[in-house]
Amino acid sequence: MIKLLDKNTIDKIAAGEVIERPSSVVKELIENAIDSKATGITVEIKDGGISFIRVTDNGCGIEKDEVRTAFMRHATSKITGIEDLNSIFTLGFRGEALATISAVAQTELITKTPSSLTGVKYVVHGGEEIEFKEVGVPDGTTVVVRNLFYNTPARRKFLKTAMTEGSYIQDLVTKLALSHPHIATKLIVNGQTKLSTSGNGNVRDIIYQLYGRDITNALIEVSHEENSIKISGYIAKPYVCRGNRSLETYFINERYIKNNMINKALEEGYKTYVMQHKFPFCVLFFELPQESLDVNVHPTKMEFKYSDEKALFEAVLHATKLSLEQRELIAPANVVAISEHSKESKDSSHGAEPFEQGRAYEQSSGLPKPSYQSGSYSKTYKLFQELLKNDGTVNDIENSEDKSSVTYEKSISDTNEAEPKIYAEAPNTTITKPVNPKVQAYQKNAQLNMFDEKFLTPEAKVKHRIIGQLFDTYWLIEYDKNLYIMDQHAAHEKIKFEELVNNFNKAEVYSQQLMPPLIVTLTYQERETLLRYYDLFMKVGYDIEEFGGNEFKINAVPINLYGINEKATFMDMLSSLMENSGYVSNDIFIKKLATMACKSAIKGNTRISFEEADNLITQLLKLENPYTCPHGRPTIISMSEQELEKKFKRIV
Repeated sequence: MIKLLDKNTIDKIAAGEVIERPSSVVKELIENAIDSKATGITVEIKDGGISFIRVTDNGCGIEKDEVRTAFMRHATSKITGIEDLNSIFTLGFRGEALATISAVAQTELITKTPSSLTGVKYVVHGGEEIEFKEVGVPDGTTVVVRNLFYNTPARRKFLKTAMTEGSYIQDLVTKLALSHPHIATKLIVNGQTKLSTSGNGNVRDIIYQLYGRDITNALIEVSHEENSIKISGYIAKPYVCRGNRSLETYFINERYIKNNMINKALEEGYKTYVMQHKFPFCVLFFELPQESLDVNVHPTKMEFKYSDEKALFEAVLHATKLSLEQRELIAPANVVAISEHSKESKDSSHGAEPFEQGRAYEQSSGLPKPSYQSGSYSKTYKLFQELLKNDGTVNDIENSEDKSSVTYEKSISDTNEAEPKIYAEAPNTTITKPVNPKVQAYQKNAQLNMFDEKFLTPEAKVKHRIIGQLFDTYWLIEYDKNLYIMDQHAAHEKIKFEELVNNFNKAEVYSQQLMPPLIVTLTYQERETLLRYYDLFMKVGYDIEEFGGNEFKINAVPINLYGINEKATFMDMLSSLMENSGYVSNDIFIKKLATMACKSAIKGNTRISFEEADNLITQLLKLENPYTCPHGRPTIISMSEQELEKKFKRIV
């Protein structure tokens, strides 16, 4: 039997299309506030907006006799007929915001127009009117939304944590501040002001407040017009990039929009400037002919169609390229581009800053701050990236009877000298063990028996004959009528990977204090990711504390990550974690961190000595699976004497 649905059910279904989470509520209310010509908007939330949302503006308000009508579906002051859809200049226009919000929450509206002596308070719970009365209030509108989805528990249970939902709202208000710099914007979260802009119209000032000094100093202004398309705003120099698109922001006629075609055009403009799988920073404003634009293609109005997409693609591409070509793009000495670990790493140079004066500290689990254990050792070494360890490992230092002088030998250096180096002393360095972090053990990979006669065994190693280095990257070794070819980068990478993972599993995590500490400015999503995995960051050797606003101070990093652009590596780690939906286990976290540490491995196109190559082989012997790097590429390949003879037609 076919029946007509009742109004209550219809409203809840409509709410499901428009209101997905608390940020959807805030978006609808902000858009209405902007359309009311407000010059100031304040958003206040509690519990991620699940229990409480309040949006206040100083706009034109709603007339008393129109308040009830405003809560009816498809009631709007912005369009009167189908022809108006081709000339929409307002952000909200469907007339569904208040109706859908009030259908799934306890909603209260207080409003007053400049021409009225008093305002109106109107309360609606679950679509049912509770109260309507006159009140004394200032000009403008305030909407309070309590207990979202209280009457639709099935929808409520799919909401994420308050922190995550709150991060969506913070990101949304960030977009508001950027898209409408002439509106003074304030965000209050659980009683604390997280964002406050002056409304002076200066986009650069807002970028500084939201993203910090480093990004602001790297900004390139964009001003381009092509085929009736105007593009303005800022992009950043190529060394400001992330492992995801979280820093790509653009607005179509002041509306925040997501569009894959614009993404591709922007990234095509940065091609050859940034590494593969890295994405640039931008805050761009598009002015498109309204008659060629359709924003009514999705209930959330986050997508759009444009009649000439080819022209739009070319305009974005040309604007990006022209802006980059006219600027000096050399990165400051203290800002290094975030490099992607890929096959291209073969072409990069090897080397790192010397081990600075500092101390590593004890990292205890369950503590918000690390505790320090006294005891300084005088050591003779200098770390280039992270040393290949022969007989002098960190464990050996701690167990050594003579702790006054420990020598690290046969380290990989960036010189071409054949003899290993003994480096100058680094003073006041303390290395201690953490106290029993509770970690999940790794399931070890089984040893691969790739060769009939095991090449990587102590017994076989004494019979190796190292022939030499090929193309400054590969080492040729003769053994038992076979030619073995070792990729020095893949081999060193695997050594470092297993070293970090094994140390973590054995609760032997070491940290290096940074002097001075690193200050990083995070987006709201990056901040939420850091706080979600804060305990894991601390367990692996980071010491991180809040520094006010969206800034955090990194006091120490895992020693395996020291000297490899600690700031870029940390941001790369956050980007990698942001790409994961849901919970990241200890195993996944440490594997990601170990992959970051691998960037310090010796690169291809780097000459090393015979002794250093021999040391690589020694270290490979100790691994559970020495035959592939963490990315699955082989560390060693072989060719038998018989295969060579076939190549030269000695045998057929």
